[in-house]
Amino acid sequence: MRCEIRHTTEYRYPKPAWDSFNEVRLHPVQEVRQTLRSFHLSVTPEAEITSHKDYFGALVHHVHVHEPHTELRIEAQAIVDTHAVTLPLAAPMSVLEGARAANIEFLVPSPRVPAGDWPEIFEVRRPAPDDDLPGFLSDLNTGLHRRFTYDTKATAVSTPLAEFARHGRGVCQDFTHAMLGILRQLGIPARYVSGYLYSGGEMLGAEATHAWVEALIPGYGWLGYDPTNNCLANEKHIKIAHGREYSDVSPVRGTYYGGGQGKLEVAVHVYGEQ
Repeated sequence: MRCEIRHTTEYRYPKPAWDSFNEVRLHPVQEVRQTLRSFHLSVTPEAEITSHKDYFGALVHHVHVHEPHTELRIEAQAIVDTHAVTLPLAAPMSVLEGARAANIEFLVPSPRVPAGDWPEIFEVRRPAPDDDLPGFLSDLNTGLHRRFTYDTKATAVSTPLAEFARHGRGVCQDFTHAMLGILRQLGIPARYVSGYLYSGGEMLGAEATHAWVEALIPGYGWLGYDPTNNCLANEKHIKIAHGREYSDVSPVRGTYYGGGQGKLEVAVHVYGEQ
């Protein structure tokens, strides 16, 4: 599937701001499941733009606006071809034993996915060593989708996982952090994925950047699960980056001098054709 993405971030300040420095993660990755055809980043007013790859391999752009300004517009455009995923073969949970040491960073607690009895909190049965790993992951994905309610007004970026667990209402970020907490407590390496979703009006979370989970299946690799929509990360999912949690992959963040309390507007449009 070919997808065309346009992601616009606009800041407006009541007073001139200057020395605005932003870290931008909007460049889709090149991997087996997707092919990046083109990418263009434009900034108004004129900015100094540099880039580097972060610890997890994502391409990060640094946008530095020196001059005073009351508006800042960052627009990323990309064309990506996505490809169908193959399903993994059945494999017992015990295959994870030899894979944990090399993926410890996706098993340990992090600020937004702290240690906790998340399987019990979310009423998830702990699997036995001979249970099927892909089957468990699929069932968990479905179970969390049914348990939680998608509600864009229920949580904010800073809402702790424990608070989301109490009321079960939130957005894709919350669904993803919950699944990560459960999987890591069960010894299944799992990482947070940021990207886009082409929905055609059929799926939840397409109004902004989307989030889902990638879980490790030894002998197969990393497979994406989207508990918000109860599906695998398929041809309608365009990946930007992965990390331990949202903080590792936030799309745009930065600092500036002056300006006062700025207002932020974000618009994401994903167009797709088979």
